[in-house]
Amino acid sequence: MNSTLNFDRVLEQLFSTLVSGDRRGTREIVDAVYASGIPAETVSKDIFWPILESISALYRKDQLTTLSHHYATRLLRALVDQAQSRYTNKAARGKRIAMFCGPNETEELAGQLVADLLEADGYEVTFAGGGVANDEIRGELGERAPDTLLLFASSAKDAPFIRELIDQIREIGARNDMQIVVGGGIFNRAPGLAEEIGADVSATSPRDLLEKLVSESSSRNERWAKSTRRSRSAA
Repeated sequence: MNSTLNFDRVLEQLFSTLVSGDRRGTREIVDAVYASGIPAETVSKDIFWPILESISALYRKDQLTTLSHHYATRLLRALVDQAQSRYTNKAARGKRIAMFCGPNETEELAGQLVADLLEADGYEVTFAGGGVANDEIRGELGERAPDTLLLFASSAKDAPFIRELIDQIREIGARNDMQIVVGGGIFNRAPGLAEEIGADVSATSPRDLLEKLVSESSSRNERWAKSTRRSRSAA
């Protein structure tokens, strides 16, 4: 991070303009952040993401009005769209990610932010958002054969559907090589839930997700190499 920029102050000011619907003020703050030399990826991970989490948490606790929630999420969506065009695209990793999320506005926005960052990081990403039935998701997984299924959810209401989907995928056993990753508010608020419902990886933030995907991929490659060497030795 740029040591001359007070991120706490930026977060406070930006949150205020977002929930009040101050479009001009919001743009001025974000433009000033970019002008200070902060990369767009850092802005999304360390400014937009924590603000989105705060908006979601406050609204869930009835500490934010519907009007303020709508102001903030719609303005923040525009900022996320604009940030994506500023990302530096890395070389293709040759890995496919199929991504889905819960049906509400903040989950959709969180999913979009994460999908954009993953794509810039070299992954091939499809993102269908929320409201897709589990049987359609299973059909899509069978057709596209992604390396990773990523499910984002902030509401406790989403957990049973995610559990059901994972159980169905595991029972079929057709995609044992597919990594299942979960993230979002409900998994941050309920430690151990991800493991309980059968996910391979749980991420608390976009930064955490990107790091764990790379780490898990390396670990899988190492396990595959060791397994291959053992098979050859046995032969």
